[in-house]
Amino acid sequence: MKTEFLKGLGLEQDAIDKIMAENGKDIAAEQAKTDKAKSERDNYKTQLDTAKESLAKFDGVNVDEMKGQISKLQADLKAKDDEYSAKEAERAFNDNITAAITAAGGRNPKAIMSLLDIATLKASKDQTADIKNAIDAVKKSDAYMFGSDEPHKNPTNPTGGNGGSENGSLAAIRAAMGLPAKNE
Repeated sequence: MKTEFLKGLGLEQDAIDKIMAENGKDIAAEQAKTDKAKSERDNYKTQLDTAKESLAKFDGVNVDEMKGQISKLQADLKAKDDEYSAKEAERAFNDNITAAITAAGGRNPKAIMSLLDIATLKASKDQTADIKNAIDAVKKSDAYMFGSDEPHKNPTNPTGGNGGSENGSLAAIRAAMGLPAKNE
């Protein structure tokens, strides 16, 4: 709307100024909406261009081949996990046997383990009890591989004669060396 149009209608300048101010507010509000719409349009255009560039990287890619590679890698990962689990179970089993042999007083765990049926013990439902029973059986058949539970019947006496007194043998030794009987 133009000021000349309103003057042509015979309106006073004060009324024309108020009408133009109100019209300016409406125009500014509509301009803000238009600017917002342009900004959103530009944002969507940028996103579309980025998506096109990303999709262009996948041109010529065989999806079935990629799925095959993913399946192969997953199978390899599962095989490694299974291998690790088997090694960990083997280590834990060997630690249990070694601890049981040591607790039973075994002198050489490797030698005693060679006498045990390891495959049967691994397949056992109650490994702890079966390991103990197998070690007890080896202990009965090959007792020399285990420490003796019997107390020593011949303890050794202290050496040095009569405990270091100047009487007796020590005095004789001093006399043989040409030393006086007592050192004061």
